[in-house]
Amino acid sequence: MSAPPATLRRESGNLILEGIPPRDAELSERLGRYLNSRSAKFMDWLPDGSMLVATRFGDVDQLHRVTAPLGMREQLTFYTEPVTAAYAPQTATADGFVFLKDRGGDENSQLYYYRASDKSTRLLTDGKSLNTNPVWSHDGKRVAWSGNARDGVSYDVYVADIASSGPPRLAVGGQQDTWYPLGWSADDSKLLLWQYISINESYLHLADVATGTVTPLEANGNRNRSRTKADTTIGIRDAKFAPDGRGVYILSDEGSEFTRLRYYDPVIGEKRQITPDLNWDVDAFDVSADGRFVAYVVNDDGRSRLTVIDNQMKLELAPPGVPDGRITEVKFDRSGKRLALSAESAQSPRDVYVYDLTRSVVERWTQSEAGPVDSNTFVSPELVHYPTWDRVGGRQRTLSAFYYRPTTPGPHPVLIHIHGGPESQYQPGFEPFFQFLVNELGYAVIAPNVRGSSGYGKSFLKLDNGMLREDSVKDIGSLLVWIGVQPALDRDRIVVMGGSYGGYMALASLVSYNDRLRGGVDVVGISNFTTFLTNTSPYRQDLRRAEYGDERDPKMRAYFSRISPFNNSTSIRRPLLVVQGMNDPRVPASESEQMVARVRANGGEAWYLAARDEGHGFKKKTNRDFYLETTAMFLERLARK
Repeated sequence: MSAPPATLRRESGNLILEGIPPRDAELSERLGRYLNSRSAKFMDWLPDGSMLVATRFGDVDQLHRVTAPLGMREQLTFYTEPVTAAYAPQTATADGFVFLKDRGGDENSQLYYYRASDKSTRLLTDGKSLNTNPVWSHDGKRVAWSGNARDGVSYDVYVADIASSGPPRLAVGGQQDTWYPLGWSADDSKLLLWQYISINESYLHLADVATGTVTPLEANGNRNRSRTKADTTIGIRDAKFAPDGRGVYILSDEGSEFTRLRYYDPVIGEKRQITPDLNWDVDAFDVSADGRFVAYVVNDDGRSRLTVIDNQMKLELAPPGVPDGRITEVKFDRSGKRLALSAESAQSPRDVYVYDLTRSVVERWTQSEAGPVDSNTFVSPELVHYPTWDRVGGRQRTLSAFYYRPTTPGPHPVLIHIHGGPESQYQPGFEPFFQFLVNELGYAVIAPNVRGSSGYGKSFLKLDNGMLREDSVKDIGSLLVWIGVQPALDRDRIVVMGGSYGGYMALASLVSYNDRLRGGVDVVGISNFTTFLTNTSPYRQDLRRAEYGDERDPKMRAYFSRISPFNNSTSIRRPLLVVQGMNDPRVPASESEQMVARVRANGGEAWYLAARDEGHGFKKKTNRDFYLETTAMFLERLARK
């Protein structure tokens, strides 16, 4: 692969290109056929029984109203920035909803109220702070949310009276912690608050809306955070007030390796488990307004399974006709008889489905296009397991990965795609870019879930914390060994790619396994944990220190220095593509810029693509298409023998 000059710099709109050769028109046309797909995501039910969905007819996702299965998508918002979430009150007299939208990917989402009667929009927040997690009161008159307007660090809880034109009221001060409102009590006098410390530790509280008084919910377990990582700390994923106005449904890993759904009665202190003892996490749940039905989604080794419990008939229902893949955004309507969800598979884009419990049928409410390609040619990833370098319980530890296998004869070049997080998990869905790599460039794509990934138990989740960080990099080394013995895979043509924390993993893999890789793609990745933790947005610093370690501790700082890809850049002697959003509040652009500069100073090859109007990843279609086109061009060159 001949290297383009590092000094080759040009601009195209909001994009900055350095060291990137001219576009390959033929490759661009082939890829474009795969990228011209569309999807739809369920946002919320509207009180009249219609729904809000997010879908794209231009450059970014906007809100649309759908009134019936496969009905017309009526566009409601028309912005140049994507609308990321929307929430509607469930009272019959409600005249609108709220939605969130940031600017240029800066994640400082603002909260807007959309009034349906005149299609007007009103800003509820200050226009510059971070705001998230809005929840409506039962009477539809007030909305509560988290925001950091007070000091830029604390996640405070605000309440706004929708009928008033005055500013929102600070209801609860977060005191430099991360607090989210989860719901209102039946009489709208209290808020259920989630105090998030880390994925392994969080607490629930009740807040009096009038006085701001906060009381811990006794379902929290051990709340003494000064104790040494006590086993009694609980990782809470979600919680909701029960329709009976008395209890609380809690999704947590209390007393288990995996996340379960429980009902807690604070009056008598009783806890009752709702979901069975499966060795997989419950990812999401909802409860019908009358309490009769409970829906939950189990993450079964990366694939979703939806179950609905009928408490009246004492039955477990498996909705028919839901695509075999990934399920998200489950929610009952006001009647409690219809359950909406978003679902996607390898062959089918994400779309909105409704399970009608009265008729026991699943109806498709949106049908999105896969683009001008035959989706029947898309391969379904197969779940594989490979041995690692260590043992657990006297046995060889194995890790899982999803393998997109070309149908043509091998040996094939390989792209290892590493998810971010790190407390995340690769779950297969609709991946048109992967399908392009498999069908057009002949790549095999392997997406591993290395140690530290969620979905495999809380002990597994902690295996990369702090000074165990490099153990997950060793897992990529084990995957390289596994690839090396597969006849269909070419051990001499392997590329590693990842975004965010996955970008760090790509860089660290290039440092550790340079001679076994052809190159790497780093998308908004961490190149030095010390500079990352110092420069990330202040409201994120403590959240990330809980996972990675505290750079202010001399021992931790020394460890960060030792494992830093930036400090070990002389080991990277393979081509590198770095992609960055200039407004990224999580991993600042300086992480990418310093890595590119260091690799080039060492005489290495580094392509650099940056966008002035993007943040932590590329959300606008034109930008994202260009990024994927650049990645495809990079991978095609690396695949040449």
